[in-house]
Amino acid sequence: QVQLVESGGGLVQPGGSLRLSCAVSGRIVALNTMGWYRQAPGKQREYVASINTGGTTFYTDSVKGRFTISRDNTKNTLYLQMNGLKIEDTAVYYCNLADVRDYWGQGTQVTVSS
Repeated sequence: QVQLVESGGGLVQPGGSLRLSCAVSGRIVALNTMGWYRQAPGKQREYVASINTGGTTFYTDSVKGRFTISRDNTKNTLYLQMNGLKIEDTAVYYCNLADVRDYWGQGTQVTVSS
């Protein structure tokens, strides 16, 4: 059974930082393309960042230079380091594992507010 469990969300002021984690069981993180998505209230879920099996990372334009996706193969965990957070980054953040089907975590709330 594949399980993705996100953590690390919270309330932060504009300009602040958070690190999201996604602990994976049932699949090996390093052998799958993995990504982060987010969904703001009233909006569709959107792509944020991904890392492929070769370790190459990709980002949506709005987070380039501020967010960093990484993985720890020994912990089988995916991370998203978010710096310079903006109010418009407020959303529920989801971890995704792309296999023959997509697997999703339950999401973690990130709220950026002064």
